[in-house]
Amino acid sequence: MKRTKQIANRLREVTLNGLWIANTNYKDQLANLTWKQATMKIGTLNTMAALTFHINYYMAGLLNIFKGGSLDIRDKHGFDLSPIESQEDWELLLNAFLNNAEQLALSIELMPDEKLDLTFVDEKYGTYQRNIEAMIEHSYYHLGQVTLIKKMVLESKKEH
Repeated sequence: MKRTKQIANRLREVTLNGLWIANTNYKDQLANLTWKQATMKIGTLNTMAALTFHINYYMAGLLNIFKGGSLDIRDKHGFDLSPIESQEDWELLLNAFLNNAEQLALSIELMPDEKLDLTFVDEKYGTYQRNIEAMIEHSYYHLGQVTLIKKMVLESKKEH
């Protein structure tokens, strides 16, 4: 199997359909949430909506580069989520996340293996492979947070 196909499958696993590493994925964790649940604040933790936006922001940034665009994403904007004030707002964000996850995975899959070893935008960022794998690892890191926050949100509903 091509390296790019393997890496694309790893991205799909964390975002869309996997169970191997975390026994869950974003799609499963975020499905059937109301916008109020997705935006419920637990202490100083990020909301599930904010974490969804955050990972989507970076996926969209990578997609832009893969389509020939420039590196426009900045860490300081990684949590600049517009207010979510309805179920429609939440579903738009969630659908953008799911669509970008599949588009990014497809872009990786169609990439020639040799491109993985090329410089990503600038030498200081390393290779394409390093950046794609960092995206996957970053996604797993925040998936753990989403999973725990979801449990807290659902538990807090039971208490009320």
